Amino acid sequence: MKNQRLFNRFTNSLAGIKSAWVTENSFRTQLIMTVLILPVIYLLKAPPLWWGIFLVIIGATLAAELFNTALEYICDLLHPEFHPQIGMAKDCAAAAVLVLSITSVLVFAAFVYERVVLIYK
Repeated sequence: MKNQRLFNRFTNSLAGIKSAWVTENSFRTQLIMTVLILPVIYLLKAPPLWWGIFLVIIGATLAAELFNTALEYICDLLHPEFHPQIGMAKDCAAAAVLVLSITSVLVFAAFVYERVVLIYK
């Protein structure tokens, strides 16, 4: 699969996103939250720097969710029965997604505070 053409790599990436959408509730939730939050950011007239911050944190959260999904698939394939160390690896990957999700909420709260409390008071 190495050294494929750009189009094939792009198609494979989209297949991974589609697979995560179909199989992972967390990924769907993250994408739906993104679709709901972006109009709010627009309506509150976010400056370019805030847009950059949001795009980075959203992209990082979605990427972490995809890494978590990939790790779960590999672990389940290589060791289908429960193993404490594999369980810990999966828990740590899920924790990474949680940390980024909480960070996203805090960034959004800081933005809303700045726009609503500081600017419109």
